[in-house]
Amino acid sequence: MNDFPPYASRELVAERLPKIFPEGTPNRTYCVRELSASTVFAALYIGAVEETGVYLGPIHVYRMTKEQAAKPEDEERRAYAANILKKNGRVPGTRWYADNTREPIRDETLRDGLVAIGAVLRREDLPTTSSRPRYALKTEFAALFDPDLDGEALEQEIVAFQKKHLSKSALARVSIMLSGAAGHACGVLVSFPSGETRQLAPGPSSIISQAVIEVFAPAFLDRPAVIWLSESGNKIVMRDDKIANAIGLKIDAATNLPDLILADLGPAEPLIVFVEVVATDGAITPRRQDAIFALTDGAGFKRSQITFLTAYHDRESAGFKKTVAQLAWDSFAWFVSEPNGIVILRSSEAKPNRLIDLIAR
Repeated sequence: MNDFPPYASRELVAERLPKIFPEGTPNRTYCVRELSASTVFAALYIGAVEETGVYLGPIHVYRMTKEQAAKPEDEERRAYAANILKKNGRVPGTRWYADNTREPIRDETLRDGLVAIGAVLRREDLPTTSSRPRYALKTEFAALFDPDLDGEALEQEIVAFQKKHLSKSALARVSIMLSGAAGHACGVLVSFPSGETRQLAPGPSSIISQAVIEVFAPAFLDRPAVIWLSESGNKIVMRDDKIANAIGLKIDAATNLPDLILADLGPAEPLIVFVEVVATDGAITPRRQDAIFALTDGAGFKRSQITFLTAYHDRESAGFKKTVAQLAWDSFAWFVSEPNGIVILRSSEAKPNRLIDLIAR
């Protein structure tokens, strides 16, 4: 484990939460009450902060004791984080809460409060039935509880956090992201442009695939069609040989095809969109691009008819952070949580385009 965040008492956390989440904040009560202060304190105490690999579970909160909370040493904090997860894990002292406080911590303070507001991250790669810890404070949020940060400097940091995370657009983005990640325990039902529906296996990749077909395709293509859709394990969910043959694309299942192949049948010369869905890995890289061009070149397609898209859940997802540096030039990136925007990675063999020429009018 890396160095812990500076030790902050529960009293300090409780004092700052109402300043961070002013009146008018959605579900503000869940974000500023004592149970919230206890939850944030426990996360800071065990070092459950974004990108540390350490996660908080409700058990870290409801089994905290008054005596344990008063021990600021790193070794004490590290031992508590690990030992409390063991079977019958306990620490001596006066408990803050009973075990039945688990649900209010999970459902109100975290799910409907701090996670919904974008202050806490929740792992989405764990089954909903898993008891493993899954929550971590966002780095910018955790930094607001540094005891050495006070006065005008603290006020400036709080204002910066509020502008970024509590604006209408920021809250809308979090809402879209959470609604897409929630549920789907029985699978993901996808509606195709043709009117057909298919059931995909539950999981984050299926949620992204669903959004590409139902949201991206109608928004960015004139007459969208799905030619190919597969799931992990190379399971073919949908294959439309009729459309493929009509536009001259030979689909060979033995070829290393991407997750999705879309076609825009609106232009005189159809546009074929090769899509990789990234929950954790597998973006459109230059090598992947070259392999697909070899397929389409051989079929006689102009390269102007071929484009590439990498689809992610969110810009802050682990998959995007892991693969963004690998993305190929002359491809696109799209995010489920911000469906109206698109990232263009544009190269130029000649001199670079001026910014004024790249700005959409």
